Order: sequence, then structure tokens, then C-alpha cells
Amino acid sequence: MFIELGHFALILAFMVALFQAVVPMVGAARGMPGLMAVARPAALAQFGLTAISFAALTYAFVTSDFSVSLVVANSHTAKPMLYKIAGVWGNHEGSLLLWVLILTLFGAVAALFGDNLPPRLKARVLSVQAAIGAAFFAFILFTSNPFLRLGVVPFDGEDLNPLLQDPGLAFHPPFLYLGYVGLSMAFSFAVAALIEGRVDAAWGRWVRPWTLAAWMFLTIGIAMGSWWAYYELGWGGFWFWDPVENASFMPWLIAAALLHSAIVVEKREALKSWTILLAILAFGFSLIGTFIVRSGVLTSVHAFASDPARGVFILAILAAFVGGAFLLFALRAGRLEAKGVFGLVSRETGLVLNNLLLTVSAFIVFVGTIWPLVSDVVVERTVSVGPPFFDATFTPFALVLAAVLPIGAMLPWKRAVLGRAMRALMPAAILGLSVLLLTWVVFTGHTAIGPLAMGLGAWLVAGAATDLLSRTGRGPVSGRFARLGRLPGADWGKALAHAGFGITLFGIAGLTSWQVEDIRVARPGETYAVGAYDIELLDVGRDDGPNYQAVRADVRVSRDGQEVAVLSPERRFYPVAGMPTTEAAIRSGAVRDLYVVVGDPQDDGAGWTLRVWIKPFANWIWGGALVMAAGALVSLRDRRYRVAAGTARVPTVPAE
Repeated sequence: MFIELGHFALILAFMVALFQAVVPMVGAARGMPGLMAVARPAALAQFGLTAISFAALTYAFVTSDFSVSLVVANSHTAKPMLYKIAGVWGNHEGSLLLWVLILTLFGAVAALFGDNLPPRLKARVLSVQAAIGAAFFAFILFTSNPFLRLGVVPFDGEDLNPLLQDPGLAFHPPFLYLGYVGLSMAFSFAVAALIEGRVDAAWGRWVRPWTLAAWMFLTIGIAMGSWWAYYELGWGGFWFWDPVENASFMPWLIAAALLHSAIVVEKREALKSWTILLAILAFGFSLIGTFIVRSGVLTSVHAFASDPARGVFILAILAAFVGGAFLLFALRAGRLEAKGVFGLVSRETGLVLNNLLLTVSAFIVFVGTIWPLVSDVVVERTVSVGPPFFDATFTPFALVLAAVLPIGAMLPWKRAVLGRAMRALMPAAILGLSVLLLTWVVFTGHTAIGPLAMGLGAWLVAGAATDLLSRTGRGPVSGRFARLGRLPGADWGKALAHAGFGITLFGIAGLTSWQVEDIRVARPGETYAVGAYDIELLDVGRDDGPNYQAVRADVRVSRDGQEVAVLSPERRFYPVAGMPTTEAAIRSGAVRDLYVVVGDPQDDGAGWTLRVWIKPFANWIWGGALVMAAGALVSLRDRRYRVAAGTARVPTVPAE
């Protein structure tokens, strides 16, 4: 009965979304406050109904209701409770339901806390948001219904994909969807602004918190996915430029550009058309990511579904919303006249350069991701675009971005003197150059990219600290440090985000340039050297879990005769799913990780394949990502965002 209630609630949510998409928009066009006002209760009702539907599906998974087809395909009675819950979104249909739940949540939050928005703008934003929701409700109900019943109820289920039975993957999709779907709010604000033909400083301040929240969640989601790939797949890497990895990375890059561009709109009322375009592209790339994951046109370990009919439906949604937004942009862009004028050397120019680097980087990732499909369809030739392409094309833009970020952050608005900014950054430049030279001397013979990237990482961190200190005014250093605590949250947030980027860059450079790898057949009791460490395979035995069978190796790691750790990598086999997995054993440290994977036994049973890595600064990659996310959170706590629409009550004049 609860399943039918969930299905019925989903149908009602679809109907409410259609109502909300039409009525408030008509009210805004005709200036009818009563019709515009229905957007608020409709948005809340839409979220409430979707929450009921999601709760019903969760209940089915938790109670192992095998009369539901989706539960049979993605659950099992022996599965731990955490993975029963994660199974709700560990599949195509359930993840789509989570998608629309988050979409309606953002709409409800905008309805509740958007009282300072002009009524017409608020009604239009919520109408556009509801239209997106209606499209995805239709997608679920007509192609991907999660509430289908079975005529014959099986005794047990088929289990969740073993690769997804991991704490990191249990929480990775919700954070990622909060980012993907959160960008729909920036899209809705952009379309609403185009309909009105008005973009001003207040609009820039309204759109920034939504974009900032989406970017923060995307950062956490991408970092969690990268961390999961690092320790779970047993291949020793953190990023493979997989199509689905790229699908989340592209909107992250565009959202970062949108954040910086919206600053110019807010502060200087410039770059209006460009900012609107970025808002459309950010959500457009989110929809492209949804298409890649669910259409099956590109192969990925992360893909949910491979149904061409579903892919066509998503393409139709993409064409309707993004194509419609571009058409509206073409018709209205001429009315979005920029007011601010700035010199060639200014913070505005720095932000424009920042935007160009980020968007070109996203375009490179897009071309590399989609080119195999284009080649297969257009020239009927199968090609593979892998890490070498992305490393060669994306890396230069990332390094240039790292070089210019601190300089752009130090430049004043409108006009600037480059030499003055560079004098303030001289200590940061000296530190960055020192790190570059030190790593070059220590690791002579390796690629030059490693020392350069580590030097730029130090330059970014020191530059962020310099920028923060420069905002405390003049006077004794002790007094300036005391004033740091009184700086706005946005200043702290920007510094943390830039520093986090530097930390991540430092970690990537250290890991990719100087890791040590060893693979061999090891026998119990045998000791051999890997880098500065001695590795000894102690024993290999069975260690079964609740729903899997495992072979576990015990490996002693020593240095200079002293035991550092005993690591226990595993190879697991899930009988229900009939699938093996690799569980790496990792001894994490501040400056290096010891990473061990056990492989297959030899034919004679006397030895086992053992892979050992020494990975310098691995944890700095995810530590930097957390610092970036923390920067976004600190910025969101800035009081100026919580009262972002305070100036909205003052009428604004449409740009001519």
C-alpha cells in the first residue's frame, strides 16, 4: 500500500509542477499578484509530495520489499543496512527520484526564503524551476518508473552492484546531485531575467549564493568520487578522465566561471550577457552529464543505464530547455547593456581572463569526452580519447589559471597599476619560486611539470594569504592580524577557495610526478625493497564478510629495520552478484601514502601478485578540495548573502 501511495504522490507532484510552471508565469506576464502568489504553496506542495514518494521507495528498500522490481534488482536481505539505503539511489530509477527530490527542495527553499525578491522575478524563477521538474517527472513516470510491481515475488534480491557497496559511494551521489541540480536555480534566474530583460547588481547578488552552494556540493561530490576511485578500485589512481568523471567536472568549471562573472555583475554591472550565458551553460552541462550517465552512448564504470529511448528523452529535455534558453538569449541579449567601464589592467580584466581559462578548459574536456561518439557516428570510426589527450591539453590552461589567480585577486576595480599588485605579491612569488627550485633540485631527472605545478601551488596559497592580509589596511602587522577576524565571510571564502586550489594542485603534482610503483609475485616470508621501504608478505588467508567472500593478505612494511605498518589488502567476491572487487590497504600520512593491492595467486599456489605504491602528498588532493568547499561555505555564511535582496525593494530600470 505504501508503494502505491508513493507512486500516487509522484503523479500528483507532476501535476502540481505543470500547474506551477504555467499559472505564476501567466500572473507575472499580466501583473496579477494572486496568480503569482500561488508559486510559493505550489513549490512547497511539490517538494512535500516528492518527499513522500522518495520515502515510500526508501521504505521498500529498508524492508526488502521484493514485490517491487527495483528492490529485487538492487538489494538483498544479507546486505548491510547502509547499502540498503544507498541502494535507493544506486540505480537509474531511484537516482532520478533523488534528482527530482533535490530539484523540488531547491524550489521550496527559494519559495520560503525569497520574500525579498521582486514578485514578478520570484514567480518566473519558480515557474521555470517547476517546468524543469515537470519534464523530469514525466521522464520518470513514462520511462523509468521506480514503483513497478512484480507478479511473482522472488525469495530474495539480486544485490546492489558490489562496487557501490562502499561508504564513499553511499554519500557521493547525493552530494553530486545537490551540485548538478543546484545549478538549475542559476538557470532559472537567468531565464527569468531574460524574460524580464533586466539584469542588475541585485540580480548578480541573488544568483551568487545559489551558484556558490551548487559549486560547493559539486566540489565535495567530485572529491568523494575521486577518493572512492583511489581506494576502492585498486588501480592506484585518483582520476582517469572517465566520461562520467568529466560529466561532473565540466559543470564545476563553468560554475566556477559563473561565480567570478557574477561578482562583476554585482560590483560593476558589467559582463551581464556573459554571466547569463554561463548560467545557461552550467545547467546545460549538468543535463549533458545526465545524458552521458543514462543513455549508454559512452561506456563508463559509473553509468546507470544503457537504454537509447531514455537517452532520446533526455536529449529532448536538453534541447527544450537549453535550446529555448539560447533562443531567448539571442532575442534579449541586446537589452542587457553593460554599465561598468574598466581599464585593460583591472580586477574586471582579471576576472574576464579567469572566465576564459575556465570555459576553454571545460570546452577541451567536452570535446575529448564527446569526440569518440562524434567519430563513431559521423566518420564511422571507433576512437579512444584517454588521459594523454586531457593531460596534454587541459594541464597548460590549469597552470596558467594558477599563475594569474593571485594577481587578479589583488587588482582593484576599474583601473589598476600592475606593478603595485606585484610588489605586494613579491613574498608569495619568492616562496613559489623557492618551492619550484627545491623540488627541481631534489627530483632532478623527472618532468618539469611537477616542480612547476608545486611552485604554483605554493604561489596560490601564499597569494591567497597576501590578498587576505591586504584587506586589513595599513599599520603594524599585529594590528592587521587582529582585524582579520572582522573581515567579511566572502573575503575569507575567496582566500580559502584559492588556497584549496593551490593545495590540490600541489598534491596532484607530487603524486603524479614522483610516485613509486612496484608489481611482482611475492611469496610468504619474502622481503624486498620498494623505494625507502621493505615489503614482506606475511600470510594470505580467508576473511569473509556478511555478503561476500574474501581473500586477505597481511603485508608488513618496514623502514630502516623498524616496522611502519601491517597492511591487509583484500580481494572480495560477491556470490549473489557474481562479481569480484579489490580492496586496497592504505597507510595514509601527511606527506605520503603506502598503498598495497593483492592480486591473483600463481598456478603453483606458492606466490601472489602484489602491487605496492608509494604516493607522495596524495591526501593533499582531497584536503585541498575540502578547503575549497569550506571556502564556499564560509562565503555562504556572509551576512550580505542572507540579505542579498535588500536592494531589491528599490525599483530598477530595465537596460535599454
